[in-house]
Amino acid sequence: MQNEPILSVSHLQKSFGSFQAVKDVSFTVQKGDIFGFLGPNGAGKSTTMRCMLSLIKPDAGQIQIFGKDLKKERSAILTRVGSIVEKPDFYKYLSALKNLEIFARISGVAVTEKQLYEQLEFVGLAGREKDKVGGFSHGMKQRLGIAQTLLHEPELIILDEPTTGLDPQGIIEVRELILRLKNEQQKTVILSSHQLSEIELLANRMVIINRGECVIEGQVAELMNEQETTLHIELAENAQAAAAFIANLYPEIKLKIESPKTLELTIEKHLIPGLNAGLVAADFQIMALEPKRKLEDFFIQMTQA
Repeated sequence: MQNEPILSVSHLQKSFGSFQAVKDVSFTVQKGDIFGFLGPNGAGKSTTMRCMLSLIKPDAGQIQIFGKDLKKERSAILTRVGSIVEKPDFYKYLSALKNLEIFARISGVAVTEKQLYEQLEFVGLAGREKDKVGGFSHGMKQRLGIAQTLLHEPELIILDEPTTGLDPQGIIEVRELILRLKNEQQKTVILSSHQLSEIELLANRMVIINRGECVIEGQVAELMNEQETTLHIELAENAQAAAAFIANLYPEIKLKIESPKTLELTIEKHLIPGLNAGLVAADFQIMALEPKRKLEDFFIQMTQA
């Protein structure tokens, strides 16, 4: 059932000596989400994720997963969770298939060889099952790591910066795999990243964290406000006159003069063609007219405050 909380973090805190890595983090993940956990490097994302996986103990706060208290029912909860919080590590002289066999045996997971082949096919490694992992690219190892996390059929998957260090093709492959986890296997995925584009392309809900505190949580589409955009206009000259013209044409528009040749304004998208035509008709020479991503502006504003 959608809109069913699968994970709830309440007022989490964690310090390392005198350094407070997580000051006050609270958010909720719904069943079926691809949930973006966004923040700059050092914001506290990885520390929070390690607390969620019981790899480190928080100083204060509560974590509930599947409606159970992680502190009290750790083992029962973690059997239903899969994760990659560090770069996956494998026996490089063994094949992908043999690595999965060993991991399954160590983890006490009963799987058939057919199931292992199916997992490798799902993550895009069909035909490479018997190749040594030492010859795999970073992206292939990351996908093999996801296959490893799927062996015990978890309901919740936690991925910490899964595209870091990948080349463009590797990023695309991991991104497509994450979407398939949700759409084909009905997994709930929590995805941390410091890259805004990853969250925009993948997540339906997100939280922004900065300096160990949550800044905002919500639907990605709502935070982006798709009906409205920030528009950057570069003119050959006289931005002040252009600003006066625009203010007369659209009195409700918020605008500011950035330089003698540039303007920035917030405008509803359907008004942009008329604005452009009006400026051209009034003999303003437009050098560039560029929409800016609302979420990017918001992210920068929130994390640099």
